[in-house]
Amino acid sequence: MRKSVRLLTTLLLFAAVSPAWAAPLKLTALGTSLTQGYGLPPGTEFTVQLQAALRAQKYDVTVVNAGVSGDTSADGLARLDWSLADHPDAVILELGSNDMLRGLSPAELEKNLRAIIGKLKSSHVPLLLCGMKAQRNLGPDYVKQFDAIYPKLAKETGVLFYPFLLDGVALNPKLNQGDGMRPNPAGVKGIVQRILPSVKKLLAQVPQPKPKKS
Repeated sequence: MRKSVRLLTTLLLFAAVSPAWAAPLKLTALGTSLTQGYGLPPGTEFTVQLQAALRAQKYDVTVVNAGVSGDTSADGLARLDWSLADHPDAVILELGSNDMLRGLSPAELEKNLRAIIGKLKSSHVPLLLCGMKAQRNLGPDYVKQFDAIYPKLAKETGVLFYPFLLDGVALNPKLNQGDGMRPNPAGVKGIVQRILPSVKKLLAQVPQPKPKKS
């Protein structure tokens, strides 16, 4: 009898902390080399480390790597339909760093991100918008325009927002590769630790499947 009570208690506790989806969720990370894992040893990429962190907390989630090195926001928009064809349950959106590095128009970046967000929302796919910050040597006007895009879009569209993907990692030589811009495995680990609460909020927005009528 006592064993049965203990087993029931354990099951109830597990249910309380674990999301109850009928099948593994598919979380697609749409982004640049920061998502793809350019220059990183296999198995240390953002998507791999994020999936491991989620599964360690009993989330049955597969994180799909849809990062392409060098992609601008226009490139991401161009391949959005291809990414949606995989039917993700939720999306992490990480674009804009290459627009900034190429000095592309902040207005075009905003236009492209707005289009991506609009399409995801119309497809009823929850998303987490990851912000980026411009390098300060691009001049105060560019920096001001660029940095304002992400919080503005998040406020106007109501999507979940993570203000700066490289928070705690940018400009730290110990956490970046030799180029000083892309995180090394330790840097990716730091990103995952910081963004994990926001990703869990994102997964909480995934609709629960309706029970089938008998």
